[in-house]
Amino acid sequence: MTDQTSDVHMVRGHRPPKAEFMVYFTIIFIAALPLAFIASFLAMVRQGDLKTKGPIARAWSQARIITPMIFSA
Repeated sequence: MTDQTSDVHMVRGHRPPKAEFMVYFTIIFIAALPLAFIASFLAMVRQGDLKTKGPIARAWSQARIITPMIFSA
């Protein structure tokens, strides 16, 4: 008899985000927006061009970083 418990390769499919995750993501995204606008404005003033990351992209990336940290704790 073969021991199949030691070499199990489970394939995890892509699961859609749960409602609770999306609620936290939205709250963090909205909270990050004002700071992202300030950071984008300051970056635009310092560099003098619009090639910097926009405020929506900044807030989105912050929410993508912070939200999984909450759920992994």
